[in-house]
Parts: sequence; C-alpha cells; structure tokens
Amino acid sequence: MPVKIALVGRPNVGKSTLFNRLVGKRLALVDDTPGVTRDRREGEAKLGDLSFTVVDTPGLEEAPEAALEGRMRKQTDAAVAEAAACLFLVDARAGVTPLDRTFASLLRASGKPVILLANKAEGNAGEAGYYDAYELGVGEPIAISAEHGEGMGELYNALEPFLAEMQDEEELDEETEWDNPLKPLRVAIIGRPNAGKSTLVNKLIGDNRLLTGPEAGITRDSISVEWTWRGKERDWPVKLFDTAGMRKKAKVQSKLEKLSVADALRAIKFAEVAVLLLDAEHPFDKQDLQIADLALREGRALVIAVNKWDLIEDKDEKMGEIREMAERLLPQAPGIPITPFSALTGAGVNRLMPAVVKVYIDWNARVKTSELNDWLQEAVHRHAPPAVSGQRIKLRYIAQTKTRPPTFVAQCTRAEDLPTSYKRYLVNGIRDAFDIKAVPIRLILKKPDNPYAKEKKRH
Repeated sequence: MPVKIALVGRPNVGKSTLFNRLVGKRLALVDDTPGVTRDRREGEAKLGDLSFTVVDTPGLEEAPEAALEGRMRKQTDAAVAEAAACLFLVDARAGVTPLDRTFASLLRASGKPVILLANKAEGNAGEAGYYDAYELGVGEPIAISAEHGEGMGELYNALEPFLAEMQDEEELDEETEWDNPLKPLRVAIIGRPNAGKSTLVNKLIGDNRLLTGPEAGITRDSISVEWTWRGKERDWPVKLFDTAGMRKKAKVQSKLEKLSVADALRAIKFAEVAVLLLDAEHPFDKQDLQIADLALREGRALVIAVNKWDLIEDKDEKMGEIREMAERLLPQAPGIPITPFSALTGAGVNRLMPAVVKVYIDWNARVKTSELNDWLQEAVHRHAPPAVSGQRIKLRYIAQTKTRPPTFVAQCTRAEDLPTSYKRYLVNGIRDAFDIKAVPIRLILKKPDNPYAKEKKRH
C-alpha cells in the first residue's frame, strides 16, 4: 500500500489547495472561508517520480469534543495516527499564531515525522512569517506557495529520502506475502479498441458480466472483476481489470475518451500482470507496441494474448511469424509468453492463466547474493567490460535490492562510462542464468564509495 502523508494545520492555511496540487485534480473544495473541509479526504499524489497517498484534514481547532469543530478535530487526529508522516502548514503571511504553537507541540508529542511548510510565501509578504516558523521547533521550514506551485522542488527533496525508506520497508513486507493464497493477483487486460478484451473477461469468468458487441469503444471505465482461477496446485484469487481500448494519441479527441484512456493507464499501474490482447489478423500494430512498451516501463510483467485465432487458417505458420515479431519488436522482454485463443468460442482460453501465473512468479523472483556474485565473476571473465580512455572499468559486487520487478544494483567503477551494450549483456545474462523471462529487469550501476573522499575533503 502507498505511504500515507497527512496535511495538518489550523483552518485556512491552504491544506486543500496543496492537496489539489499534489493529486493533480480539483478534488477538494477550496474557499477563503475557514473550515470548508470537514472530513478527511484521501487522494493518490504524485510529486515528480514520488507516489504516495495524501490525506487532506479539517483545520485544527481547540473546541469541545461534542461540538462540530471537536468532531472535525477527531478526523484530523485519526489521519495523523494513520499517517507515516505529516506536512504541517502555517500561513507565512499571517505569521505564527498561538494555535500554530499549540498544534506544533501536539505533533511533536505524536512522534510522527513532521515536515514544516510555510505556505503563501510568494513575493516578500511572507518573508517574516517564514523566519518566525523556526520557533515552532519542528525543523527547518520550507517556503511554498500551494496556489502557484512554488517550492515543490524543495518539498520533493524533503520527501524523497523519507518515502524511499518507507517504501523499501513496505516492499519487504510485500515480498514475504506475495504468494499468500488470500492475496488477489491483479491482472489488467489491455489493448486497442475492439480486440476482444471484454469478451475475454466474460469467457474467463464464465459469465456475461461485461457489455460486449461489434462496436469499438464500448468499454469506457476500467471495470474490476473478482474471480478465482483453479490452477493445478492451488486456487488463485484474481482481480481482472477490463480496460478501455487505447487508440493513438492523435486520434483521442473527446474529453470522455481521454478520461477512459487515463483510467486504463491507472489500471496498468495498479496491476501486477498486464495481458496485451492482439488481433491475430493484424498483430503488433504500432499502437500495440506502444502499449506493450508502456506496461514494461511501468515495471509490469507482460503476457501477449492473441485473440481471434479461429480466423487463422495456417496456425503453425502464423504462430512462427508472431514469435519472430515478438523477439524482434520487443527485445526488452525476450521469451515473452504468447497464448493464442478465440475469446468468442473459448478455444485455447484455458492456456492464458498458466502463462500469467508463470510471469507473476518470475516478477517476484529473488536471487541469492552469493549466486549472483558467482555469476558476475564468470560473466566478466567471459566478456570483460571495455576500457574507456585507456582505463579499465571494474565490476566488483552485485546484489538484488527489490522484486516486482527484479532490481539489481552493481558496484562499478566509472559507472557512467559503461556502454549500454555491455549493460544489456549483463541483463540478458541474469535472465539466462536464473531463468527470469518476460519481465522487466532493472540494473542500476553504482560507484563504490571512495574511502579517502572524506579525508581529502578535510585537508
């Protein structure tokens, strides 16, 4: 689950304005009247490449518990208790008030990490209030303007190390329970309009749950359907996402279709496995490749599903052609599983879920560090990195830092000079040595720490 960050502060300091900016939509009502927000509201926030859940809260006020303001205060207390950290907003133009001081001490007592934001700091009017904020004792304030988007870079810098630490901890939790038989496997069915996505979902679950027809673009929202697939070894709870067909960007004109495509993109981000549905008569259209690349760049495991197989006469020849195209056009996912079927008749549909489960297991693959380093020594011995400007590049150590998708960090001298082709050689070597097919593999090159750097700086 995403990390929760709560926005707290007295009424009318700009919490809802910052909330809307972080989620990228006008979800929260904003007005000059204090106390507009009465319930806590959650939204999926993005700040650069950071993703987290942001919680907008009612303004903190001192009031009896039975009063409306007191009940609103409980909403804020609950948000703080659930949050991993708090963004504490003060009004830089109004300066620090006694209420700000009261709630600063309450936040300190909560034990939650606090990032202090001096809002409305655009221009010179907020300068005095910004410096006053130091007295609150919750760290150095960051000057921002939620309305104009100023100071978001500084907020990013403050959140990045904290979120990275929290997400690493969450991923470790996820890795121990990814194969929990009660955890649903999230699968997004994606592709161009009229490829047969809704028909496939209906055939998988054995029910006409979704509206289908010959017209393109019937599906507008990403519909989730919960279902249990009965595998050979165990039952798998599955959450299937039927998505709207994604056309070329230039052809998407209406606001409704733009919203539908945005919903499909969100489904890909929430899914663990993406099933790209192709039309057997016209496989690997340019748009198909763009959708596949999008799913792989998001780090999703990918399965190619070829629909309308009943319309193909020479099936062996066509399958050979599709496999060759996949290897040539999707080199970033070699060995990607390809399952042909007819969603209309149901022939071959039973081959899809075993392929989905296989890539899902690979997506969660974890390799022992000792085995990785044995492989690295052999790979470097077989094909050493090229020398650059007469100096050798040395690869000294490798470890897996994450799964979902498998991510590896290698210590490498002159990491910035290592050719892309050699990095590709290493990634493909990991795939072959540890049988990790069809899922994105991320390899990060990191310069080893220089033990003399601090000494040199001191002198």
